[in-house]
Amino acid sequence: MTALPLNGTPAATTPLPALRLVDVACRRGDRLLFTGLTETLGSGDLLWLRGGNGRGKTSLLRLVAGLAAPEHGQITWGDAPIRRNEAFAAQLVYIAHANALKDDLTATESLAFLARVHARDAGAPALRAALGRLGLAGRERTPVRSLSQGLRRRVALARLALETAPALWVLDEPFDALDVAGTAALHALLAVHRARGGSVLLTSHHLHLDAEAASAGFRVLDLDLLPRDVGVVQ
Repeated sequence: MTALPLNGTPAATTPLPALRLVDVACRRGDRLLFTGLTETLGSGDLLWLRGGNGRGKTSLLRLVAGLAAPEHGQITWGDAPIRRNEAFAAQLVYIAHANALKDDLTATESLAFLARVHARDAGAPALRAALGRLGLAGRERTPVRSLSQGLRRRVALARLALETAPALWVLDEPFDALDVAGTAALHALLAVHRARGGSVLLTSHHLHLDAEAASAGFRVLDLDLLPRDVGVVQ
């Protein structure tokens, strides 16, 4: 699909390879969380992952991020498996539910660390601009320990504002702890990202879609509708 930015102006997209999940099953310990998952996520798509507690939402995100292997089935990026795939790793942005911030660092230092880990531009102008897009102007030198949970989440999400090219964003509860302003800032980032051809897989208890964001379209994947605990997958 071709997404529109929030102002409704069409934007050219650079198609990404499609993420494909084919007959994927996920096991945690002795529990089969789900099986039979087949889904495709293409350029400009946003897929909202839903399901009850313990149904495997975070586990599925970890599978897609290549941090674990499925019990059964295949996950591919284009025509290649995602695991040990350097091209996929370069186009993946994974933000977990935990913010991965260190209390002793400032907001700028924390974002710089996250950027370096993912080989992104960590220059002062880029960091300042990214924090500003998340409403953190004036707090760049504030230690993380002094920030509220909502502001800490904004620092972690400022990682997204460093992105300038199409990529696959895999986000675990990105709206968690955000207030109205933080939610609006995240929606703006998602809209720009999709307009340039990026794709998004996210979990959220409440997607907080406003009218403009909803008009851009999204799909829902409900893990509660998939079979589970049906025995060992062959």
